Amino acid sequence: MPLHMSALMLGVRDLDRAKKFYAEGLGCAVDKDTRHFVSFRLGEGAPQLALYEWEAAAADAGVPSAGSGFRGASFHVSPGTRAEVDELVRAAAEAGGSVVREPAEAQWGGYFGYFSDPDGYLWKVTTYAS
Repeated sequence: MPLHMSALMLGVRDLDRAKKFYAEGLGCAVDKDTRHFVSFRLGEGAPQLALYEWEAAAADAGVPSAGSGFRGASFHVSPGTRAEVDELVRAAAEAGGSVVREPAEAQWGGYFGYFSDPDGYLWKVTTYAS
């Protein structure tokens, strides 16, 4: 059976803050909203983004909740223009995230930057367009 990702779940320290960041700051459409869990629709063909309280997410998986630093993964978004790259990175910072790497020309010919959400998850925003 081929692997098909239906959702990406992030454990977050403050569910209300994370919900506000993704819904209000980045314009993600809320699909489900419960006391310990929020999910968003990210567009046709894309997996859902789910936020789950950090401790509850660790307990759900049966693992310790301690952990920090680089998590070995980043999420990538590819808007159509450089202006949209700049706009998304700026929106993330205004919503409470952090600019990790300012958008700039890349040696491979594209244009990209990184932001992190309030829980430190890295998002790369990149385009090949002018």
